[in-house]
Amino acid sequence: MTVPPSAWPEDSPASTGAVPVLSRAGHDRAHLARKLDDPAGGRPVRVLTVDSEGAVPVHEHADGPRLIWDERPGLPVGAVFLGEADGVVFASVRGERALTVNGRAVDRWAGLRELGADLGDLEAGLLVEAIGILEWHERNRFSPLTGAATTIERGGWVQRDPTTGTEHFPRTDPAVIRLVHDGADRVVLGRQAVWPPGRFSILAGFVEPGESAEAAVAREVAEEVGLTVTDIRYVASQPWPFPQSLMLGFVARAEGEDILRLDPDEIEEARWFTRDELRAGGGPMALPPGISIARHILDRWVAGEFS
Repeated sequence: MTVPPSAWPEDSPASTGAVPVLSRAGHDRAHLARKLDDPAGGRPVRVLTVDSEGAVPVHEHADGPRLIWDERPGLPVGAVFLGEADGVVFASVRGERALTVNGRAVDRWAGLRELGADLGDLEAGLLVEAIGILEWHERNRFSPLTGAATTIERGGWVQRDPTTGTEHFPRTDPAVIRLVHDGADRVVLGRQAVWPPGRFSILAGFVEPGESAEAAVAREVAEEVGLTVTDIRYVASQPWPFPQSLMLGFVARAEGEDILRLDPDEIEEARWFTRDELRAGGGPMALPPGISIARHILDRWVAGEFS
């Protein structure tokens, strides 16, 4: 796709505030309630069904999409307690798609990538949490110590090894995503071969054991495009539960020569772009989607930050 000049930054969902789209929340995770036999405290529970593909039931409201919650008298078996807001208890459960939920017709089933930018703070935060914790359960059904099938406790937030009693908690993999600029009017964007045609974005990679986030920024930039960076600054973070990452956003300034030397196993193509090129859409280039922290950071740089 091409992007008309007006699309940046005013029309971008990510540019409307300092918080990335998927970092919003409007509920209390109520962690102390997880220790209770009944985290819901005898109250009714609104349960969100998430299918095996990460899709959830949606109602197309006049003001935008809304999640469809199944009203239950209590926390169902197998459900994960998400928390509460204004006295209302929320939970999520893995299930199958249906035409109706709680007597309401489902307009469509959609995933976080399609919905995240269009939901309000409350439902956006609940959906990210639901996807993340259910993905953890899908990938961690057995104890890494003994191989025994784990038992689920604390409202779905602990898995226990029944043979050793060891508790296993949800894990999040830290990843650094960084905008590399030249201190003036250019930024490096790259693309991976598996991305849609024309898609370019800022660079990203995982933090390795024993490494700080800032060190990971410098190492990953050097490995992927052969640049040395300095003035590494933290911008914002955003959960990315596909399956269990936390994206730590940074900006960094390239130092020394600006010749790009690509790692072909990581980057298919990369080049420098100017602000004017990005405002004009960059020709046939496709931008990161508004739901991503990459777009959030790019929007802020195009708007004049991080120089």
